[in-house]
Amino acid sequence: MRWLGRLNNSTTNTLQHGQEIALENCEIPVTLRRHPKARRLTLRVNATNRSAIITVPPSCSDHETLKFLNSHKSWLYQQVAKIPEPVPFGDQSVIPLRGTEHKINFAGTVRGKGVVWLEHEAEDLHPFINVTGTAQFAPRRLKTWLIKQARQDLYERSLWHANNLGLKFKKIMIKDQRSRWGSCSSQGVLSYSWRLILSPPEVLDYVAAHEVAHLQEMNHGPSFWALVHKTLPTYEEPKDWLRENGTDLHRYGMQG
Repeated sequence: MRWLGRLNNSTTNTLQHGQEIALENCEIPVTLRRHPKARRLTLRVNATNRSAIITVPPSCSDHETLKFLNSHKSWLYQQVAKIPEPVPFGDQSVIPLRGTEHKINFAGTVRGKGVVWLEHEAEDLHPFINVTGTAQFAPRRLKTWLIKQARQDLYERSLWHANNLGLKFKKIMIKDQRSRWGSCSSQGVLSYSWRLILSPPEVLDYVAAHEVAHLQEMNHGPSFWALVHKTLPTYEEPKDWLRENGTDLHRYGMQG
């Protein structure tokens, strides 16, 4: 539900948790989040969908909320302007694959090559990811292929780190997680974002090592990081890369 925000002096709170606020003269959608433990108003930008979330304390009135939002319009625009534009899986789009930029080529009907295949022509700057099918179906085929590639790489690295640490996992799952790159359940299920296949291999390797370490230590204490270091002594650099560049991976495959 959308609500057009206009300032008034009413003390009645009509804004609800999860409600989208469409501010006047502002194209950036803002979702309201009421939190019982929040002590002040906070505003953050969601780089994935170029929107914002405002967290509101229980005692905060609609008037205070809207006043705060209107006073931060310029800041919102500045932050959203810094977010790179979405890159859909379109013909001739350039996307990273295992950290190397590739150009997507919708190849149409081709026999004997498979659904997706890689090709590098010497005169072209980027290697090609060739995808069969029409523009209607090729993006979906490409995403399916990328998910399979992610599953293959993440299974191999998870198995390697598990063997190295003397641990076992039940299975791995590949998802399109937005808030985390991986997770480990108490049942030994490792879940990963398929978008890790876009990152450099050492970054994917770090996330695999991180989640495998959680099989023994379900926290981020010193013992956990000692396990990560044991199986991947060079984890600091890919960890920093993911913190600095991870958000950028979410723009690929999104429509502009």
